[in-house]
Amino acid sequence: MTDQFDPEHRIPIQEQQFPGKEGQLPDPKPEIDHIPTADGGSKPYQAAGKLKDRKAIITGGDSGIGRASAVLFAMEGADVLIAYLPEEEEDAQVTKKHVEKHGRECHLLPLDLTDRANCQKVIDVALEKLGRIDILFNNAAYQMMTDDITNLSEEQWLHTFNTNIHPYYYLAKYALPHMKGGSTIINNASINAYIGRPDLLDYTSTKGAIISFTRGLSNQYVGKGIRVNALAPGPVWTPLIPSTMSEEAQKQFTSPMGRPMQPSEIATCAVFLASTDSSALSGQVIHCNGGVIVNG
Repeated sequence: MTDQFDPEHRIPIQEQQFPGKEGQLPDPKPEIDHIPTADGGSKPYQAAGKLKDRKAIITGGDSGIGRASAVLFAMEGADVLIAYLPEEEEDAQVTKKHVEKHGRECHLLPLDLTDRANCQKVIDVALEKLGRIDILFNNAAYQMMTDDITNLSEEQWLHTFNTNIHPYYYLAKYALPHMKGGSTIINNASINAYIGRPDLLDYTSTKGAIISFTRGLSNQYVGKGIRVNALAPGPVWTPLIPSTMSEEAQKQFTSPMGRPMQPSEIATCAVFLASTDSSALSGQVIHCNGGVIVNG
């Protein structure tokens, strides 16, 4: 494993094995409870009780956007259950400590969501530990760079869909009978659904499916007071980057703001969609991508 700091983009270049570990990332570490400022620094996230006593499920909650969202949800007053791969246990334990530091519960559930039975288990355990489900944040994802469709194995294509979209369907299907008016579902999509990134064809395709899934599910449940929205992040500094992207791609990993986004910046958008601040939004996509203008 090699580390190299790229001063132009302000992220370290590193190689890790998938799924990547946040604990192994070199400095500067991703921000989870601080928000970047215009001068290159950061300031603590200011909570306002927006999710007081809410109960949330976050998949992929061990690191990256999932960890930052778990922490900010806790700062806003929510208890959380995070699901993650068993090999991510060390990162998950760190997330738990961060959540508990803010006086909230964090229940850990290591499992593989490509198994449909495990998706049901997430809901069952959430109901047992949390008592109810107010927020479902479908966040876990898989990607791996492949330059051409002829080099994209059918096994990878299926695995990407089995990870990135099928669990979103299962978890929503199993959770919704237990959700009441005022509950929210947040689906993590990507800027790639809009720009069509060529070296992530399978990943990009699943993210497009997530956008359509969000819109269709919203139309089913908006009249019942349950809102469904999506996030479409651009480049975000998470363990997924060194574990799935080449050194050259990491060097180009930036946005019109001159830097990649921090997980905390995406988590603030998740807080917004989970709270009543977004009461007029359903079936929508927030483009937290660092300034790329897209339509849709």
